[in-house]
Amino acid sequence: MQFFDLGLQELPFFADLQPAEVEVFIKNTGAVVKRYSKGSRVLKAYEPNAQIGILAEGEALVLAEDRFGNESVSHELMRGSIFGGTSAILPRFTNHTSVEALTDVLVLWVPYRSLLVSGPKLGKIHGIVMKNLLEVFCLKGVYMMQKIELLSQKTLRERLILYLLQRGKRQGEAHVRVPGRVQLAKELECNRSALTREVNQMKAEGLLECGAGWMRLLKKDVE
Repeated sequence: MQFFDLGLQELPFFADLQPAEVEVFIKNTGAVVKRYSKGSRVLKAYEPNAQIGILAEGEALVLAEDRFGNESVSHELMRGSIFGGTSAILPRFTNHTSVEALTDVLVLWVPYRSLLVSGPKLGKIHGIVMKNLLEVFCLKGVYMMQKIELLSQKTLRERLILYLLQRGKRQGEAHVRVPGRVQLAKELECNRSALTREVNQMKAEGLLECGAGWMRLLKKDVE
C-alpha cells in the first residue's frame, strides 16, 4: 500500500506538510499502516501500548471499560482522530479504554519512542508534527469537557439538543450526521426506547427533523 494513496497530508497530525514530507516522517519513525475489520478491537484496555494511533480511514468508537468488563461509550473517532497517546506517553498509568472499529478501518501506528528521537533526522518536519500533536491533545481536552457538560444536563431533551449543537459545530453543518439509535443512546447514556420517544415528541412539536443518518434542529430558540 502506498502512503500517498491515503491522503495522510490531509489529516490534522500532518497539517502543513507536503506528501513527500509525510513520506520522510514515516520512513524515519518506522510508522506502519494496519487494517482492522468492522467490530474488531483496534486497541484493548489494560494492555500495554507504545504507539500513537491515527485513524487514516473509517470510523471507530472509544469505550471506557472497568475491571469487571462493564463498558460505556466515551466518544466517536473519525478520519484523522488520534488515540492511544495517553497509554503510549504515560505507560505507568493503566489504560482503561478500548477502541472498537465501527467500520473497516485503516490505522497509522507511530511508535512514540521513535517520534521523540527522530528530531535530528526530520528537522522542521518534527517541529510541525509535534505542534500538531499538541493541538490535537488540547482538542481532546475540550471534547472531554463538552462530554461532561452534556451528561450534566438534567433531561434527555436537553442532552440531545446540546449533543446536536456540539456535533453540528464540529461538522459545520445544519444537518448533523449522527450514529444509529443504539450508539446514540449509548453516547447520551439513556435507554434506546426513551430516546426514540423523545425524538418522536420533538419531531411532533416541530423542534427536530430527521433523515437517514442525520438530524436537524428546527427552532433557533433551542440554542
